[in-house]
Amino acid sequence: MQPLLKVEGLKKSFGGVAALRDGRFELAGGSVHALCGGNGAGKSTFLSILMGIHKRDGGTILHRGKPVEFNSPAEALHSGIAIIEQELSPVPHMTVAENIYLGREPSTRFGGIDFKTMNRNAQALLDRLEFNISAKEYMMNLSVAQMQLVEIAKALSHEADVIFMDEPTSAIGEKEAQHLFSAIERLKAEGKGIVYVSHRLSEIFQIADSYTVFRDGGFVGAGKLADIDRPGLIRMIVGRELGEEYIKTNTPTETAGLEVSGLFAPGKIEDISFTARKGEIFGIYGLMGSGRTEIFNCLFGMDRPSSGEIRLDGQVVSIRQPSDAMAEGIAFVTEDRKVTGLNLTDSVRNNICLASLPEMSPAFVMRRSEEQAASADMIARFAIKAARDTMPVSGLSGGNQQKVVLGKWFLRQPRVLLLDEPTRGVDVGAKREIYRIICDFAASGGTVVMISSEIDEILGMSDRILVMRQGRSAGIHDRQETDAQSLVHLST
Repeated sequence: MQPLLKVEGLKKSFGGVAALRDGRFELAGGSVHALCGGNGAGKSTFLSILMGIHKRDGGTILHRGKPVEFNSPAEALHSGIAIIEQELSPVPHMTVAENIYLGREPSTRFGGIDFKTMNRNAQALLDRLEFNISAKEYMMNLSVAQMQLVEIAKALSHEADVIFMDEPTSAIGEKEAQHLFSAIERLKAEGKGIVYVSHRLSEIFQIADSYTVFRDGGFVGAGKLADIDRPGLIRMIVGRELGEEYIKTNTPTETAGLEVSGLFAPGKIEDISFTARKGEIFGIYGLMGSGRTEIFNCLFGMDRPSSGEIRLDGQVVSIRQPSDAMAEGIAFVTEDRKVTGLNLTDSVRNNICLASLPEMSPAFVMRRSEEQAASADMIARFAIKAARDTMPVSGLSGGNQQKVVLGKWFLRQPRVLLLDEPTRGVDVGAKREIYRIICDFAASGGTVVMISSEIDEILGMSDRILVMRQGRSAGIHDRQETDAQSLVHLST
């Protein structure tokens, strides 16, 4: 059977540096094909060429057996190739229907927008896909998962038969991801071809039929997922044996590091109590909206709880704002490094030193030598791969960006490390390095509290796990006495 999409020998260089040396790929209709590779493997360049964002330097692209070359995403869409990007960009103050048909709204005979027809067509499309979303709802009222489904509907409104999904679950939880996977199964049944890009290998083995691996800008191999196991796929992605995926070198002590009692924030969390010990990695698991991040916002002074008590090393502390939390030795790695963790237009050095500016600039004068030495120390400590520390942090891979965020906080020598989705959007090799950093911090006597929506990660890294459901605790469980099924059951 003729493939929907066939790519051979794709090449692209930027400034004489090869970003893609040999891009090869073949997609069958009615299937999900995982495109795998670490950060810098060439996946983004590959997708950009196929969507007409970049011109290829060499190679061939066949869509339904015919050679194609797109000069813009609009041309790719017109030919039936669509992409759902990792960074969603909805127009929040417009309706679902308006977002789906943005720029190609049906018109009345008088030249105005035919809202009635647009709403009817959008609702028919959503209903066909079994998406429980109103076409008249405003985008700002939707969850992130629902926005992802609207993006799928938008892609299909172009009659696309090839759909690229770039990290589609990076900002949604386990339950929401299952809704997305159900939608993908319906697309497969309609004969669509899905190219699925994700660093979450558990998802790939759940949803994909076949795989292609890129490494260092080149094709490594392809095949059916039924013919390869997880260690084998990891070996292809990183190019070596990676060893144990989850590193556990810490041993919890009996000494309390962080104690939380009766934390209450109206409409967000109710009566949250737990003790995270020194040397411990204390996990928090729950679905989106369960109150996970809201706990951290209270602990870091971004929200003020109406009641509750926080103790550090046995002493009651008052945290009214982030500066209070920082002064007490609390660090907070937020879930979205690009929005709240980094200044993407600034340098690696400035980002690393951002949380330590008051200490480095007494009398409002920056101690440049101290700043440079601190940056070099964190880059070496966390093996951050950067050509120079004055380069924009936006030029780093996702894993290295995350290590810059960690370096920023470790520079302050914290007592408690709050981690919200610490490995989101990073490849398996970088994940392992981040796990080592986390465990080393705990092993040295630090206290770690970690939120993760990846069940494998929360079970693999945590010593004990607090399960959240609808703003309340559904219990605290030892990692040795629970499993994935129990966590999902408790969280729903």
